[in-house]
Amino acid sequence: MEYIVIPIATLAICQFVKFVLESVNARRIKWGRLFNGTGGMPSSHTAFATSITTVVGLSVGFLTPLFGACMVFSGIVMYDAMGLRRESGKQAARINQLVDAVFETPNGLQRLKEELGHRPLEVVVGFIAGVVIAAAFYFWVF
Repeated sequence: MEYIVIPIATLAICQFVKFVLESVNARRIKWGRLFNGTGGMPSSHTAFATSITTVVGLSVGFLTPLFGACMVFSGIVMYDAMGLRRESGKQAARINQLVDAVFETPNGLQRLKEELGHRPLEVVVGFIAGVVIAAAFYFWVF
């Protein structure tokens, strides 16, 4: 049960923190941020992945093949967040600039989502949040 509940709780907590931080920064409530998990501080994808890795390590051991597989999975998630998804966001921003420059009115063209990836600090904070929240839930709830 903890293998499902803890990662989902970690994801929800990080999304809520992201919602609060961005609402405070924007000085208005940003409801869409509660359900949109890409980009921003902290990386909820990283927190989700590292929380399941932490739970597996605490449950079955840190020297097991399952923990190793989870570590590889978490590493891929973190690499993807800072690499591919971040670069895709940069490309989306440039495409949006081109569309704005070429068309006075974009004729129904929908702007591309620019906030896809994470800066390294956002991933580090997501990693720390995943480990801390997972350990707290594991020791105090389960």
